[in-house]
Amino acid sequence: TRSLSITSADQSMFEKAQGEKVTLPCTFVLSDEDEGPLDIEWVLIPADNQKKEQIIIMYAVDRIYNHYYAAMTGRMQFTNPDPRSGDGSLDILDLKSADTGTYQCKVKKAPGVQSQKLQLTVLVKPARTKCSIEGSQEIGNDIILKCASQEGSPLLSYAWRRVAGTQELPATSMLNKNTGELLLKNASQDYSGTYTCVASNRVGTDECFVELHVTPPINTAGIIAGAIVGTLLGLFLLVFLVFCCCKKRREKKYEKEVHHDIREDVPPPKSRSSTARSYIGSNRSSLGSMSPSNMEGYTKTPYSQVPSEDFERPTGQNPNFAPSKVAAPNLSRMGAVPVMIPAQSKDGSIV
Repeated sequence: TRSLSITSADQSMFEKAQGEKVTLPCTFVLSDEDEGPLDIEWVLIPADNQKKEQIIIMYAVDRIYNHYYAAMTGRMQFTNPDPRSGDGSLDILDLKSADTGTYQCKVKKAPGVQSQKLQLTVLVKPARTKCSIEGSQEIGNDIILKCASQEGSPLLSYAWRRVAGTQELPATSMLNKNTGELLLKNASQDYSGTYTCVASNRVGTDECFVELHVTPPINTAGIIAGAIVGTLLGLFLLVFLVFCCCKKRREKKYEKEVHHDIREDVPPPKSRSSTARSYIGSNRSSLGSMSPSNMEGYTKTPYSQVPSEDFERPTGQNPNFAPSKVAAPNLSRMGAVPVMIPAQSKDGSIV
């Protein structure tokens, strides 16, 4: 008795690049004995056996259900809009690396039941490949040209070539295809030029360029001497600036101290008239404390003995002094100091 059978069993493994489209085939043939409703399921089998299978899309009771797997919503569809024709193949658009896995197609039409597993591998093309140079680009040195792709599925392979001329690499070069390193031993000026690196895998390629300039050795002695001289000049300038700043601060401090001493130590000048009046007033107060009996022996102090800076005689006046002949008493016993008492004569002059 013939029953349902799947006819697309020739290919079971598929490799595609990221961003491309893949068609997973699932064609079948029904028999006269298969009288039940037609059901078609696509299931993603996880790599971890402990996880459950994930239904991706289903056809049942003449209707398509494609909302089971959110990661592929909008990116998957049946190749034939009417799977009843015997074609239950699945199209996946805009492939991503996460789409890699095992897919199973199940076809049911009672009493017939058949299934088929397909392996899908989504590869990433090499991308963002960068070239660089390691080592000093001087004659006689060993120089390493490096090449690496930041994106790309393994296994990546690298190849170097020169852009100009015969495109052949120097005879002393050594290439590591797995790491992308090109070693140029004992470099000469003939090695100068543009080099390109091509990174490739099973689904694509990418390349980058680098410019190599091999030059004579640099005069390191002159550079070191110049650096030492520059450093010494810089230190001298720094010391000079510090010295000038310190000197200026000392001068400002000295001026401030001198100005402060003048303001506090020098008293204001006194007027002569006030000095004379204070001198005369002090003498009067001293005499006022004596008794009349003690005044008889006092001799009047000549007016000329009054300090000139304390009292000035008016211009045009010539007073006549009449010094007394009375002997001065012993003031030490009295505790008093002899003073002069100015008096006024009849003509108005001071005596």
